[in-house]
Amino acid sequence: MSDFDDRLKGSETRLWRLIDERLRPGADVRAIDARIWDLFGDTWAVMFTDLSGFSRQVAKFGIIHFLQVIHEQKRLLLPIVASHDGILIKIEADSFLILFRRAAGAIACAVEMQRACQQLNQRRVPEEQVLLCVGIGHGRILRIGDIDVFGAEVNAASKLGEDTAKANEILVTAAARADCGDLVGVGFEELSVEVPGSQQNFRVIYEPAT
Repeated sequence: MSDFDDRLKGSETRLWRLIDERLRPGADVRAIDARIWDLFGDTWAVMFTDLSGFSRQVAKFGIIHFLQVIHEQKRLLLPIVASHDGILIKIEADSFLILFRRAAGAIACAVEMQRACQQLNQRRVPEEQVLLCVGIGHGRILRIGDIDVFGAEVNAASKLGEDTAKANEILVTAAARADCGDLVGVGFEELSVEVPGSQQNFRVIYEPAT
């Protein structure tokens, strides 16, 4: 076993060994792909969150401000994620990647997260506000344990949450919209925006915090 293999565990080890097999001359790529999907493929709702204007705030107010906002975001939002049975996969800077079994649960969680941020922001000066952006997808993805996820709906949710959504917005793919059905107190507005992995997308209409 190589030093590279020694550093990997469980699901991750299995995945990269299969990828190694796939790279060999004459490999049966279709059969290997089927094995990978059989081992790691599953249907999940995927949520990406981001903070609006965060990079500008860090540049203006410095690294301590960065650490404070990251800490506050975790303290405020992760209990809400847990209450909706979300599974936190990773945190990268000001962004969360979270999985939910159903799109309805992801959207309900996102609405509560947005309201929590809005209530907090009512008593904050602008530079200390937590301005949340959320993107949600739903579909069959590759989940590598609790390490990472891959797939078209993962890419779409990332683009919606990190690049497309504005502060206080929740954007969802057509697949997420279809999976959740009708939700009490929530509506959907079609967007004229396409992202990699999802040609049709929607803005969630919800009652903001008062």
